[in-house]
Amino acid sequence: MSRRTVLLLPGQGAQRERMAAGLYEAVPEFAAPMDSFLAALGPEGARLREEWLRPAPNPALDDALVSQPLLFGVGYALGRCVTALSGHAPDILLGHSVGELAAAALAGVFSPEEAAQVMAARRTALTGRTGGGMLAVGAAVTDVEPLLAPGAAVAAINGPRQTVLAGPADALARTAERLAAAGVVVRALRSGHAFHSPSLAGAAEAYARALSDVPLRAPEGTLLSTRTARWLRAEEAVDPSFWAQQLALPVLYWPALRALLDTAPDGPGTGLILLDASADRSLTAPARRHPSVRSGTSVVVPLLAGPAGGDDLGTLGEALDVLASHRVRTSSRVRTRAAQATAS
Repeated sequence: MSRRTVLLLPGQGAQRERMAAGLYEAVPEFAAPMDSFLAALGPEGARLREEWLRPAPNPALDDALVSQPLLFGVGYALGRCVTALSGHAPDILLGHSVGELAAAALAGVFSPEEAAQVMAARRTALTGRTGGGMLAVGAAVTDVEPLLAPGAAVAAINGPRQTVLAGPADALARTAERLAAAGVVVRALRSGHAFHSPSLAGAAEAYARALSDVPLRAPEGTLLSTRTARWLRAEEAVDPSFWAQQLALPVLYWPALRALLDTAPDGPGTGLILLDASADRSLTAPARRHPSVRSGTSVVVPLLAGPAGGDDLGTLGEALDVLASHRVRTSSRVRTRAAQATAS
């Protein structure tokens, strides 16, 4: 029995300068879908490519109008790349925030060409709606909620003790003071928008109107939604409001991932292979403490070099080795190239 593969796709806050640039420069199976997406964006695509490949530090990546389409493009291209090189599409797609749009594209809800229209509409809906922000909080959501100042809201549940807040800057500042006084660790995220909070209700309405012009289809792949923490339904996939309201509603990432891990079969050769497409390894951090991963039933596999450095090509080669060891057919080309790069 083969383990099921789960592709985890990141959202706002996980962007990093030159994320996956090593693959873009060396792996055609990644570069081709990335180039196709950027080309479909028109002149804006060329500017985004320039910002993406600029070395750190690059404050422009803090702007969601830059980071979001790049996160989408990198996530989508990684999904296509892993499928091409392993000969096996991920069994389950799970995306965080804009990563869920990348998952939807990989699942066939909209085509790669339509994806550019989806992201352009998101950009238009967000334009001019700055003034807010997001905070990462090292505490359980039940402990954080009583300390929220008016205007601040829970934006994401990323782990048992990983909560994200969003809202206007003044509301977040007051909330941060309350949390710090309670001994809770708080960190500002790289976002100038209050994603997944009522602050973006107006943007969500504008986005829904724009998405009504995009053909939406029932998913061909299996997508576990972090909008609802359950499997995406056909009627949801074709509803523009379902995708648009994501801007103003919290991301239920950990409830969705935990449900997968809780129900993973237990035994040799079973469980899940969690493919982490984030450049900061944030998507699998909470999973590492889950009994299914701690016991070795499920395994965590990064697709990109982590924040401590390393080689994207080598990391992808190691991921393909893991897939091959679990009877998922893979191409030897990238593994061989990665070995040669390491040797040199």
